[in-house]
Amino acid sequence: MDITIHASFLPQNDPDAALAFYRDTLGFEVRNDVGYAGMRWITVGPAEQPGTSIVLYPPAADPGVTDDERRTIAEMMAKGIYASLLLATKDLDGTFERLQASAEVVQEPTDQPYGVRDCAFRDPAGNLIRIQEKR
Repeated sequence: MDITIHASFLPQNDPDAALAFYRDTLGFEVRNDVGYAGMRWITVGPAEQPGTSIVLYPPAADPGVTDDERRTIAEMMAKGIYASLLLATKDLDGTFERLQASAEVVQEPTDQPYGVRDCAFRDPAGNLIRIQEKR
């Protein structure tokens, strides 16, 4: 089989803040920005990886989600426990230095017992963004 990751979805509750974080802070390119019924879906990704994208989507868009579920999702997002993303870099310390002024730091660079050095931030929606470097 030849299967690749095309896109992963992360919820966002403020499209302008999400766009600023993923485009301006992380340096991803914007691949699509679609509005519909007062909501926005923004597709971003690393310029060097045109086949891999992250779709920043409004969690309220799913018509099968009840109002109670929407409230639960909003609460989980506010706590930073609803969604996460794992990124990689060849220079964790340099990346951390560049990002720490622009994003909420959750964990400073740390050597992990499972063979990576990583750090963690939160994006504007509260999603946990871990960045790792292989040792």
